[in-house]
Amino acid sequence: MSLPFNQPYIGTEEEEALIKALQSSHLRGDGPHTKRVQQQMEEWLNIHHVLLTTSCTHALEMAMMVLDIGPGDEVIMPSFNFVSSANAVALRGATPVFADITPDTMNIDPDSIADNISDATKAIVPVHYGGVSCDMDAIMQLAEDHDLLVVEDAAQGVDAYYKNQPLGTIGHIGCYSFHDTKNITCGEGGAFLTNDDEIAARAEIMREKGTNRAAFMRGEIDKYTWVEEGSSYIPSDLLAALLEAQLAKKDEIKKKRKQKWERYRKALQPCADQGKIVLPEIPAHCESNYHIFYFLAPSAGDQERLLRAFKEEEIPAAFHYVPLHSAPYAQKLLNEQPDLVNTANYSNRLIRLPLYPGLNLTDEFLDRIVRIIHDTISN
Repeated sequence: MSLPFNQPYIGTEEEEALIKALQSSHLRGDGPHTKRVQQQMEEWLNIHHVLLTTSCTHALEMAMMVLDIGPGDEVIMPSFNFVSSANAVALRGATPVFADITPDTMNIDPDSIADNISDATKAIVPVHYGGVSCDMDAIMQLAEDHDLLVVEDAAQGVDAYYKNQPLGTIGHIGCYSFHDTKNITCGEGGAFLTNDDEIAARAEIMREKGTNRAAFMRGEIDKYTWVEEGSSYIPSDLLAALLEAQLAKKDEIKKKRKQKWERYRKALQPCADQGKIVLPEIPAHCESNYHIFYFLAPSAGDQERLLRAFKEEEIPAAFHYVPLHSAPYAQKLLNEQPDLVNTANYSNRLIRLPLYPGLNLTDEFLDRIVRIIHDTISN
């Protein structure tokens, strides 16, 4: 297809930042760009600690390590979810427990979390789908009531808010993605966020291969050594330079994505009024970053027919996700299949459309989408 589904918003600013970084003497991780970006993010998000990582996946793995998640432990998360949060738990020998979602936001249902809490539960991983927040008040209250820890999977939630609080800063730990498909990108990258000084201190060690090298570099100790388990989770300073240029454009990026999102919604409203599709809603207390535009088809069969019709007309469209609890590897981890009614229903109906700042959403393109929906869905 000539029209891409995703496209990073990259310009001369990023090129110049990379050239300057290449010309410096520091290409490895934790260089001047990394330190500057971390400080900028701490100030922007009003959070005590930001550590850049090689990916959101690695930030999630660090979170499970820092929280001492291990064999016999359970961590609750949505089944409607990318695999990274489940893998982070499975790699620790613990068990991901899959909860259902709410139809209005496709986010984890606090009632389903409550139903799945057991003596083995150690943490909750809410996933903010499409840049729209989970019900964090309810989730944090459950965590407090049951002495649980909350790790926000905010891979899609950078520059989105819940009651004016940045996503990723509400739980005990937050994890960001700067993958090439995300609103703000450095190609591959992520961040680990926390307000807890003890968590941050351990995360810093685990991020540096389990050593106290960061303390050594600050002159706090005279030599460094292996003090914890860990891995190599520090991105190159080249990536941090690219990310710094992207963060400077975050308001512009969000504004352009919002414009595209709202154009889609306005164009497709007549289809929704006729009952052919269901459009997404953003709750009043949430500020989205407009990461995804999706709609729901009336049935799984309609989803298949629409995706086929879009493909025939060379309009990129996609599903999201195959529920994790139904995945082949989950069959090895789960003793029994959970009954997740909403997850099964809505994941089989969801269709995503391309959305990025440079997308040329012409009237002709939107008219084609509307025509395909009318021609495919009969009611």
